[in-house]
Parts: sequence; C-alpha cells; structure tokens
Amino acid sequence: MIRFDPISDVPRSRVVWVTLVALLVALFIAGLVFVAAGTNPLEAYSTMLRGTVADWSGWSEVLRRAAPLLLIGVGLTLAIRAQFFNIGGEGQLLLGAVAAGGVALFTPIAPALMMVAMFVGGALAGGLWALLAAFLRVRLRVNEILSTLMLNYVAASLVVYLINGPWKGEKVRGFIYTDDFPAYAQLPTLGDTQVGWPTLVLGAALAVALQWFLGRSTGGFELRVVGENAAAARYAGISVASVIYRMALITGGAAGLAGVGEVAGIHHKLLEPGQISSGYGFTAVIVAWLARGNPALCLVTAPLMGIILAGGDVLKINMNLPFRITDVFSGVMLMCLIASEVFVKNRVRWGR
Repeated sequence: MIRFDPISDVPRSRVVWVTLVALLVALFIAGLVFVAAGTNPLEAYSTMLRGTVADWSGWSEVLRRAAPLLLIGVGLTLAIRAQFFNIGGEGQLLLGAVAAGGVALFTPIAPALMMVAMFVGGALAGGLWALLAAFLRVRLRVNEILSTLMLNYVAASLVVYLINGPWKGEKVRGFIYTDDFPAYAQLPTLGDTQVGWPTLVLGAALAVALQWFLGRSTGGFELRVVGENAAAARYAGISVASVIYRMALITGGAAGLAGVGEVAGIHHKLLEPGQISSGYGFTAVIVAWLARGNPALCLVTAPLMGIILAGGDVLKINMNLPFRITDVFSGVMLMCLIASEVFVKNRVRWGR
C-alpha cells in the first residue's frame, strides 16, 4: 500500500532533487517519442546540444529565445507565489507589441525618447490586460485560468484586425503587416545577430529586482502571505484585492516588455501573432515553474528552455524532424513538473 505523508517544512534539497528527477523522467518520455519517430534519442539530444551551445551562432539563437522567456517568466513567478494562475502571457505580450507599434508609428515623440516611450507603453498595455483578468477574479469570481486563456485569443484577433485594417502598411501587397518602424524605434542587437541586448539586460535587471521585492519588501511579504493563505492575510489586515491587482500589473507588464523587445528588436514592424511570438507566453510557464517562484532562478531556466526551442530548429534542419517536437518537450516537461509537486510536499510510504 502506498501512503503519502505531508511534509510540514519542505527542505530546499528535496525540491532540487525531485525537480531534477522530474526533468530526467521528461527526457526519458520524450526519448520514447523519438524512438517512435524512428530516431535514436541519444543522437537527437547530442544534435540539439551541438547545434545550440557548441558555437556562437547557436548561442545567439538560444539568447534570442531566452530574452522574451526571461521577461515573461520573472513576471509569472509572482503569479505563482500569489496563486494566480496566469495563462495569458501570450496575449499580454501581443498587447505590449501593439502598444509599441502604435507609439513607433503614430506618435510625434522625439527620437531620443522613443524607445523609453515604447517600453513604458508596452508595460502599461500588458499590465492592464492582466489587470482585466484580475478584476474578473476579485469582483466576479471568474477563474483566472479561463479568463487569461480566452484573452489570448482576443489579443491575437486585435492584432490581426489592426495589421489587416487601419494599421496596414501603405506599400504592402498580398501580406498583412504594418510599415517598418523608423530607425530610432529599433533596438540595437549583438553584432549581426537578432539578439536585442537591451531586452536581455532589462530581463536580468527585472529578475534581480523582483527577487529583492519578494524577499525584502513589505509588498513581497504581503504577496507571499496571500499566496500561502488568503484567509490569514485578510485576518492580518492585508487587502487581498490590492495585492492581486499589483501582482497582475507587474506580471502583465513584464510580458508587455517582452512584446516590445520582439517587434522593436527583431521584426521592426507589427505582423501576424504567430510571427511575433512562437508560444513564448505558454513556454514561460515552464520557466517560472522550474524556478519554483524565484525570479532570480529564471536567469538559469530561461536559457534552458531557449536551448530546447532553438534545438527544435536544429532537429528540423539536421534530422528532418517536425519543429513541433519542441511542443512535445514542453508539454511532457510541464506534466512531469506538475506531477512532481506531490513528491515535493509529501513523503511516500510503502507498507501495509
């Protein structure tokens, strides 16, 4: 007979080794998928590593994907701590991209202030989009999983409407996207890569700042209390609604910053939702979950997921495997991480 005994104070060492075991199990299950596709799993994994971390061109692709994952992931760590299950990072990223495009194309702002205005506008747009789901939960008790997920499709439809209608480029024929942003509304990159270094720096700074916020500030303490026991927080005089609203603004704002980085640093225009984001909003959930609600650890988990996403391109080119094999990785990894929570919080006992 199997019995699960709850652990009152979970040691960090247990969290680490259970998470590592969950990742190994995920790699094993994904390996079975490779076998079913007629590919040697060890060969596939070695090909991914050689194509991503063996040279600078591979690392540049990893960093290009890690930048938005880092920004969205550090914001989602706050949502995890507050027990606010935000699945809307994709929509919040798209709203940030829309705000950046609107500022770059239609506002008479001085070139020296353009990038600042774009990032501020993107953060506000993403934050307000997340705030809408928070309001629905606080005031109307609408489940945030459903509201944030549905708002992703609303955001995608808004982007398609804008680039196919009022914002469509004047010289565009047969495609739907806006005119190019002016040169002063484009982010600088590392060398001849597509890595916008300001986005990476912003993500790293935000990870450090939010780690301090959670561990050292009054607002972080209130957020942790609300996440652990909302009833106790109310008894202590903490406004649960205010905490959730602040958290939503921060987590949505971080995703909005990622959207600005994508359109200003890579595409230099607003275009179809699937081209702006390759599912970053959903993959960032794994980044935050691997970090166990610690923003600073996203500095490690975001590049890890960047390797997997960039490795999908490598497998597609070198081994003729479908790019969506990365979705299998992401789904299996998230499933194993969620299942591992049982073993983090409980000891498994065997006996009669």
